[in-house]
Amino acid sequence: MLELTMATVSGTEEGATAGMLMADSPSEPGAVLRVGRDKSVCRLATPEEWLFVSRVHLEFLCGPEGVWQVSWLRGSQPDPSSEVRLVVGEYAQTIAYGGTVRLPRGGNGEIVVTDRTGPRSVNVGFYHEA
Repeated sequence: MLELTMATVSGTEEGATAGMLMADSPSEPGAVLRVGRDKSVCRLATPEEWLFVSRVHLEFLCGPEGVWQVSWLRGSQPDPSSEVRLVVGEYAQTIAYGGTVRLPRGGNGEIVVTDRTGPRSVNVGFYHEA
């Protein structure tokens, strides 16, 4: 099971959890959870006017052994207007535009999408139940 929580934070709201959204999926091969502006395909949707987030920005995909990975999908622009980081405890890693990173099995952490032009972020916490 992969559990996701998402909070959108702007300016002075840092640390606030109001409006937190949640989604989960069993760890079955081929299971997918998406994060982005398009509510028709994303289980967790950001505000539509937050253009630093692509229509479908992040895709969590369960592989054949029940291990989840997250991909930062390439959008319509050649250069992104955001940065994406994976944070697990003290460890932080930048995810490349169009890149994929495996999530720790039985672990938890956060994917942070930061607007390069202003004080806004999308924080997606994850818990991967072993």
